[in-house]
Amino acid sequence: MAAQVLPLPQLKLPMGPSPVTPEQRYWKSFRSQKSHTSTAAWPISHISFPATAGATSSSSLVAAAKVNDLFAVTSGPRVDIFSIRKRELLKTIGRFDSEAHSGEIRADGRVLVAGEDSGKMQVFDVGGGTRAVILKTWHIHKQPVWATKWSPTELTTLMSASDDKTVRLWDLPSNNPSLTFTGHSDYVRSGAFMPGGNSNILVTGSYDETVRVWDARASSSSVLTFKHADPIEDVLPLPSGTTILAASGSAISVLDLVAAKPLRLITNHQKTVTTLSLASNGRRVISGSLDGHVKVFETSGWNVVSSSKYPSPILSLSVIAAGATQEDRHLAVGMQSGVLSLRTRLSGAAANKARERAAEEAARDIGTEALERLDAQKAKRKRRELTSKAMDLLGESVDAAIPAGASRTPGARGSKRAVKLKPWQRDFREGRYASALDRVLDPSSNDFHSQTVLTLLVALRHRSALRDALKDRDEVTVLPILKWVRKHLPSTRFSSICIDVAFHLLDLYSEYVGGSTVLASQFRMLYGRVKLEVEKSQMAIMTGGMVESLMVGGAE
Repeated sequence: MAAQVLPLPQLKLPMGPSPVTPEQRYWKSFRSQKSHTSTAAWPISHISFPATAGATSSSSLVAAAKVNDLFAVTSGPRVDIFSIRKRELLKTIGRFDSEAHSGEIRADGRVLVAGEDSGKMQVFDVGGGTRAVILKTWHIHKQPVWATKWSPTELTTLMSASDDKTVRLWDLPSNNPSLTFTGHSDYVRSGAFMPGGNSNILVTGSYDETVRVWDARASSSSVLTFKHADPIEDVLPLPSGTTILAASGSAISVLDLVAAKPLRLITNHQKTVTTLSLASNGRRVISGSLDGHVKVFETSGWNVVSSSKYPSPILSLSVIAAGATQEDRHLAVGMQSGVLSLRTRLSGAAANKARERAAEEAARDIGTEALERLDAQKAKRKRRELTSKAMDLLGESVDAAIPAGASRTPGARGSKRAVKLKPWQRDFREGRYASALDRVLDPSSNDFHSQTVLTLLVALRHRSALRDALKDRDEVTVLPILKWVRKHLPSTRFSSICIDVAFHLLDLYSEYVGGSTVLASQFRMLYGRVKLEVEKSQMAIMTGGMVESLMVGGAE
């Protein structure tokens, strides 16, 4: 029994480089935006999300950090506590005498510390009840306290940095600092503990343009100092414990503590970088700037992998993780205008529901026919799920269930439905190659498409019938072929077959050019297109050579 003849499959063109990288697609998936405006439109100066407990922490602290559902937003004389799961405001702490700074939640999510312009530091119980209870108050600093941080390994240890040029280490039960570090000559606006087993080491950034590293076991003086060209707005230790990022002016410096030298200077922002944050379990770093841009950097080559623009200068940001695996859940950005932007990345069942909802809304916008098709797809998917469940109940685990009455594949043995060929496909099958080519080049035909013409020409070349389809033509039937070749010659996906067709046309009809002005004009236009493409190629080669020379010179 002879096999049934199937239609000629359409040629699939190679995909060009995607304009959207997987990394950009990932960060664009933070879509479900929700905005909050602070009272009196106070600028959002700080966003605090409890850092994941380090490897040296107790198992209870690690477990508490994973179930934490709070993050804090500092603006004006208030600290707002939000729910990670609901993205809603839970409580507001307004018990400050002046503007509050750096409201930081402890890793277990039960206690918060914040400084203020008066130099006072307060510790609040935020774990229970609708109101935050003051647990501790210190008034040792003489000027505004801009940075407070909890130790990643000890629940009762914290640090503070102030405009009085000091950095202090505190123990929660004590009324006085356990250690005071002096050495900065200007305001100290940022600080952090080194992660993991290096939690005895602190790093601070000051407006004296230095980043200093302090060891609580050594002395009150710094053990390492990095001088910059601009005031330090923020410092961020990486999870490795050997690298620090410092935001200085419009640049971000990458500092190696082991080699005691800067590794790189990142200059992708146009204005002052105000905030830095880790993401993707430390594999990415996010920066925010007064230019309104948020940029995502990969930590191997420090290249920008994604970027987004906000309508106001950015003062603070944080990537908020959730779940046992600490996956990125929210991108929280605080702006000068007093707006807190929360963008959420959905995953699992929530993402599936969002996709279904979007598909239903799109179908509703198109019309009733689209809704009917969507309902039919849902019904088919539901029947398939029911069939699979029935098979499981019978004790048979199957990968795919074929419901009764399913339509047969065209061309399969026993199929009663014959495959209908299009006119050009029938001509191609029966050897009328010139007629098939004329049909796909006819602008009034439903088959007039560049990819269909390419499919036919490639099939003719495989059959060594390309010359047969092009010969014995008059100028009326040659002109559509010449125009198609001239139009698609610049495309790398069409250039190979266009060159073959052009050579055949020159060989067959060059002797008739003198007797036809139309044919001569088309060949001259084809020559002009080829000449232009050759010049572009030569220019690209020259440019590539110059760029390579510049790169070699820069490396030396």
